[in-house]
Amino acid sequence: MSEKTVLLIDDSATIRRLVDSELSAAGYRVLLAPTAEEGLEQAVSERPDLIILDHQLPGTTGYEVCCQLLADPTTAKIPVVASSTLRKKAYSEYVDCDNVVDMLPKPYSAEVLIATIESAIDTAAMVVQSQSSGSAMPEVINALGESDLTGTFECFSLREVIDLINNGKKSGVLEFVTQGFRVYVYTDGGRIQAVTASGINPDLIAASMPDNLAEMAPVVKFTVTGKRGAQVDGLVELLDNKVLDPRLLRRLLRIQAATLLKMCFDAKPISFRFDRNQAAPSLFQRLPLDISLVALLVEGAVNCDQELLPELMDNVGFVRKAIRGQSLDRAGLSSKHMQLMKFVAEPATVQQIGKQLQWDEDETVRVLHGFEMADLVEQTSVHNRTIIYCVSPDATFKQKISALFSDRGKDVLFTAVSDMLALGLLLRRQRPEVVLVDIPDNTSPDRFHSLKLSKGKELADVTMVAACSDLQKFDHQQLASHGFDFALSRNADANEFLDRLLGKRTATVPPVSTDGRLLECSVTVG
Repeated sequence: MSEKTVLLIDDSATIRRLVDSELSAAGYRVLLAPTAEEGLEQAVSERPDLIILDHQLPGTTGYEVCCQLLADPTTAKIPVVASSTLRKKAYSEYVDCDNVVDMLPKPYSAEVLIATIESAIDTAAMVVQSQSSGSAMPEVINALGESDLTGTFECFSLREVIDLINNGKKSGVLEFVTQGFRVYVYTDGGRIQAVTASGINPDLIAASMPDNLAEMAPVVKFTVTGKRGAQVDGLVELLDNKVLDPRLLRRLLRIQAATLLKMCFDAKPISFRFDRNQAAPSLFQRLPLDISLVALLVEGAVNCDQELLPELMDNVGFVRKAIRGQSLDRAGLSSKHMQLMKFVAEPATVQQIGKQLQWDEDETVRVLHGFEMADLVEQTSVHNRTIIYCVSPDATFKQKISALFSDRGKDVLFTAVSDMLALGLLLRRQRPEVVLVDIPDNTSPDRFHSLKLSKGKELADVTMVAACSDLQKFDHQQLASHGFDFALSRNADANEFLDRLLGKRTATVPPVSTDGRLLECSVTVG
């Protein structure tokens, strides 16, 4: 809005301080007059957009001031809001005053003051015109026309509605209505540019700001609603003059957007509407976010209070869901957080995923929660399965080992590949408990020398098992030096394979068995 001028005529110093403080902060230019005489002089010289008029003034009344304003053509059309502690008794005097557009009962709060003034300024010209000419008044100011898209969430999810706008590359504003507040998501080409709200305490958003933005947290009071005012205009001016670092303010707007969307998802909104070609507020046009939904949801989950995170049962894991429709828009999502998607191709617990990514449990839970809100992963029941990878060029051997675990799907996740390259790809997806390496008769363990060393972090706590036909061919110290914890005969029976691979796996194993099928290895590797 352009700056509006409000003239207050009131003999109370307390009222003058309140009005001056609150309306100035809201972006209005405020004029103060303690007497009727001073007020009438300023009304003529300043031509304010609105007058707040006290009913009981020294030596006169608000009604008499109204009559004097109406008698002067230069002030007759200035709208007036009458204010009094007498309420109905006083207001009845203004029935015939065409310039009185509203009443402000005393005592009043800052919120009531601002709401009354905003409404009065929006409707003032029409009210004065209607009362002076006898013309009809419209029932709604700036009535909303037919939206391009409306609906409820009985059929659609919040994520599905935002995806529709994103995949369709639409520009406009999405409004979500909840029980206590509304959230507005501004998009350009389907990408989110800004998120504002009404009915939300700005302090809740300010509390989510990290320490490095703590000094800027008070700015949220002006940015969360998206309305223009003197303070917001001042921020834009500071940006234009390169006094304020735009990176800090954009970071604040991003956290604001993430927090509001997290609140919206948690609140389970009732209805939505989309109006195309509705531009974001001026500040957000100056600093557009140009970000994806998933990036904001992950950010919201990472920054939210602990009590807003879901409680997870011990047997709950996560698995990746198929990406819906078009390719995933991940603008603004860090590469670090995107890595998580590689480790949920198969069901995995929070502990397993965190171990793979080397994240602590809290960070893992938060990022998973963000992806779950974005409908990219889902919870599933999991058992504590042992993950075993086998690498062998021998199809017969792989078939034999695979058959051992075919009926143990709840306990074992077994995968067999033919070469070290394929094994490397597996290791990037999920860390196993055991790697079984088939060493053909004509192959030296030197071939595998660099496997555990080059994969240091991936295989540091993984049990490496060599499978060979003749255990006596390789010295156990030789195998240990190449990263193997123990060895098994390729001809061992099924029970021995199962016992050794699924049983207690340590770097120290019993001596060679009497039939020569088990090799001692007392060296801890890794």
